[in-house]
Amino acid sequence: MLETRNIRYQVGRKVLLRDLSLQAHTGELLAIVGANGAGKSTLLKLLSREYQPTAGYIRLRGVKLADYPDAQLAQLRAVLPQNNALSLPFVSWELVMMGRYPHFDAQPTDQDRSIVEAALEKAGALPLADRSYPTLSGGEQQRVQLARVLAQIWDTPHGLLLLDEPTTGLDWLHQHHLLEVARAFARKGYCVIAVLHDLNLAVQYADRILMLRQGEALAYGSPRETITEENIYRVFDLPVRVMEHPDLECPLILPQAQSLKKTFATYSSFEK
Repeated sequence: MLETRNIRYQVGRKVLLRDLSLQAHTGELLAIVGANGAGKSTLLKLLSREYQPTAGYIRLRGVKLADYPDAQLAQLRAVLPQNNALSLPFVSWELVMMGRYPHFDAQPTDQDRSIVEAALEKAGALPLADRSYPTLSGGEQQRVQLARVLAQIWDTPHGLLLLDEPTTGLDWLHQHHLLEVARAFARKGYCVIAVLHDLNLAVQYADRILMLRQGEALAYGSPRETITEENIYRVFDLPVRVMEHPDLECPLILPQAQSLKKTFATYSSFEK
């Protein structure tokens, strides 16, 4: 579905991503994790074609990403960016309809309207449909934005869904709801790639995980293969315990309390 081969991204002398190869398949949710500045959002921008790699290539459905016409690419992949600042007084329904723009010329069809309504319902945002978007809370806006990207690829077989820190601003319930929706789309045959900060959410919902460290792939595989105490320490510089989740068939990650105290004490000494 989506393949990168030895991609590199460099700004001036600064190398942000180095020799990164991966394959993301339809039917799977791939989570990208790593410390701040590891290159997670940069990678997602490359996969969406917002950035162009300095070296290497990216293929979508066997075609180089750079070769797709803009209109065709907009029908194949949808992107939920990290920031969704919008001050214009659009009604939420109108904003979600923007996700359908690649699929019609002048006026939306009845099918487009039905898809917008279904996407709002799937994202848990249907009660917000007639609300002015700037008046919504951050979490409510995020749910409307999720509906927009779902509407964009709703009727695209094997579409690509890219989510950059999608749980930002969401309460605990809606974090899980969003990732349930993402996983459900993957199960329907979509390829879903999400940048996540919470490792426990990543192991619970992802089929595979890519761990980035300073622009390089440290580990890539199933949650059990990648989320180990050694890998987490190498990526986050934080000792943890990884154990079996008591209810779910996935690991459970717990920071070691004593290590947290030492880390906080170090930060406190810097501030003095």
